[in-house]
Amino acid sequence: MTRRIRIRTLLLGGLLTLLFVGLFGRIYWVQVAHASYWADKARATWSTTKKLMQERGTLTDRDGQPLALDAPAYTLAVSPKKIHELEEAHPEWRLLDQIVSKIHLVLDKPEAEVRTIVNAKKEKDGTYYDQREVRQEGWKMDKAVADRLIAFREQLREQTKQKDVGIYFIEEQKRYYPNGSLASHILGYEDKEGKAIMGLEKALDADLRGEPGEITYEKDGISTRLPDGQVEAKQPVDGKDVTLTIDREIQYYMDQALREAYAKYNPVSLTAVAADPKTGDILGMVSLPDFDPNNYWLTRNTASFKNNAIQSVYEPGSTFKIVTLAAAVQEGIFNPNATYKSGSIRVPGATIHDHNWVGWGEISFLDGLKHSSNVGFVKLGMELGREKLRSYIDNFGFGVKTGIELGGEVSGAISFNYPSEVATASFGQGKVLVTPIQQVAAIGAVANGGKLMEPHLIKSVTDPTTGKKTVVEPKVVRQVISEETSRQVGEYLEQVVSDQKIGTGRNAYIPGYRIAGKTGTAQVVVNGKYAEDKYVISFIGYAPVEDPKIVLYIIMDQPDDKLAGGGSVVAPIFKTIMEQSLRHLGVKPNLPAEEKDKKKDKDGESEPPAPVTATVPDVSGMTTARAKTELAGRSFASETLGKGAKVLRQLPKAGSVMPTSQTIYLVTEDDVGSVPNLKGMSLRDALEMCKLLEASCVPQGEGYVAAQSSAKANGKLVVTLQLAPPGQEAEAVARAEESAGDGTDASGEEDGAAADGGSTGDGESDSAGSGPEAEGDGGG
Repeated sequence: MTRRIRIRTLLLGGLLTLLFVGLFGRIYWVQVAHASYWADKARATWSTTKKLMQERGTLTDRDGQPLALDAPAYTLAVSPKKIHELEEAHPEWRLLDQIVSKIHLVLDKPEAEVRTIVNAKKEKDGTYYDQREVRQEGWKMDKAVADRLIAFREQLREQTKQKDVGIYFIEEQKRYYPNGSLASHILGYEDKEGKAIMGLEKALDADLRGEPGEITYEKDGISTRLPDGQVEAKQPVDGKDVTLTIDREIQYYMDQALREAYAKYNPVSLTAVAADPKTGDILGMVSLPDFDPNNYWLTRNTASFKNNAIQSVYEPGSTFKIVTLAAAVQEGIFNPNATYKSGSIRVPGATIHDHNWVGWGEISFLDGLKHSSNVGFVKLGMELGREKLRSYIDNFGFGVKTGIELGGEVSGAISFNYPSEVATASFGQGKVLVTPIQQVAAIGAVANGGKLMEPHLIKSVTDPTTGKKTVVEPKVVRQVISEETSRQVGEYLEQVVSDQKIGTGRNAYIPGYRIAGKTGTAQVVVNGKYAEDKYVISFIGYAPVEDPKIVLYIIMDQPDDKLAGGGSVVAPIFKTIMEQSLRHLGVKPNLPAEEKDKKKDKDGESEPPAPVTATVPDVSGMTTARAKTELAGRSFASETLGKGAKVLRQLPKAGSVMPTSQTIYLVTEDDVGSVPNLKGMSLRDALEMCKLLEASCVPQGEGYVAAQSSAKANGKLVVTLQLAPPGQEAEAVARAEESAGDGTDASGEEDGAAADGGSTGDGESDSAGSGPEAEGDGGG
């Protein structure tokens, strides 16, 4: 027995000894032999790494006003598990319904989608999720939105006496655009995933993005940082700050004026670009329709994301005549006092008409510029020749990208070979397709002394870490025309605006400022032919002529008004923006002495001078006395047609911006019975008067109204107009009397001419019905 106990004791002792030997061996193996390996393993369990977010660089305007910057954001998350636990424990609280309803109302997210998130279960075991984010609407919310939901969470906590009610907020940061949609096409946007989309956000992403950092530290079991633990940190590198050439005030003036016009005329698009012609700095760029980069996902119309200033091409129309004019002046072939026969011109393959078909008789080339005569510029273009005209067009930068810092810029297309194509190219139609930014760069060269400047949007880039600032210097592409040519062309273009009688740009005139400008009205090609009721209308100009500070181009694509034209619709928009911008830039008007000595009113206070242009008020339905008073208050004279007591219709129509020298006609009866004296009117104005009187109009001859007669035919008023160039009125009257005596009708030639094409609403269309014909014949 004793021996058996002794053997068992020895065996047990031996086993325990072996066990402790193995244990100490293992301890030695872990603690000594492989200490570093197991130390790293252990450290991984009590250390954690967090990302340190960098700040994206800011975008500011030229004066430091913020356009894009980082701002605090909050992402909303809910706990389906916690909400359902509370719902089951206290159904009387109706917690689930309260949360679903509030999120739906605050975020405008469909209630069914919110309820799906709150009821979300795992597929594996069918249990509720611990946490689900509310996307997209609850992702990176603005603080103002988050504050409403935070306040709601506090109400629930107070109601339920529970700290955790299943609503959580994750603090983040997002890209914020403090001016909303202002300059949205320039800036672009950063989506909620932090990806730069379009605009300068994308083009400058490498500079703006920066690099994130990270921190690694040791923690205890409840994730509290150990006070004596090791810490490793890599500091984030913030993105670079970029100052743009944009002037926020000028951008705002452009934005407001264009939005008003966009709402009124409902065009396909409306675009404006303003630049400093001396440096190429873009001061403003607007393209409508647009979008709000803070809520980009709400924009359904994909056209809103297209920047027409750099991504759309147009036949420029008469604004392109500035290029032909500059080339002709530089080559010494433009004589402003030389004369030519306006109306139409035959070139191989096509007959080109002026916009009013009949022309203005024998006129000077300078008057042809003021009238925007196609014929005059065809003559200049043909004299320059295809090669010379093309070289100037190329040198002005057309047909290639300008190099502006925005992605997606297109180059346009210039291609003409046949005489008919050279002819149409000379006044900006046919085989000429350009972008608005190219137009601004080219006319900027005309304004600044002949230097083609590369347009740019970046003024400087600053590294916030080192403080180093890189300034973008103006870049001269080439000298296109001489300073003297630039000066002469500026003086000629100034007369297009300042001549309040025949200048097509007269509605852009601003008292006290020397404005150079040119209108454009180009027909749109539909199925290979120019449509008679679709136009692209535009105006480009710069000021002051003697020391240009700003060049401004505005183009409206297919306004919902068949009578809209560059002079009647776009020039007033140009005027509004230009006047505000010049005053903002500190350019004061230089008024004549007699205007500075403003006349005094009865109380001795100064009265402003009568305006050169004004908006025609709507006087329809008013009594004639009140209508006349209303019009006189806008400095318009008026003439009543009929003996009625109230105004039934008016010409020009309400909302038109007209020279105050324009007479406003008021129709007071359906059957006026007589036609007012139309002598001296242009054919266009006379046709408008006939339309107002609901009469048929039969024009005879070319020029202005020299004589008229009217008669009733089948109960309808028919007005015959005898037209004549200036100085030939007597002969026209004699022909009219002779025609009336023998009963003949001389309208056949005019009616036949009208079949060649259409005219525009403002008296300076560029196609004159010749485009498709020219292309077809020329191509043959």
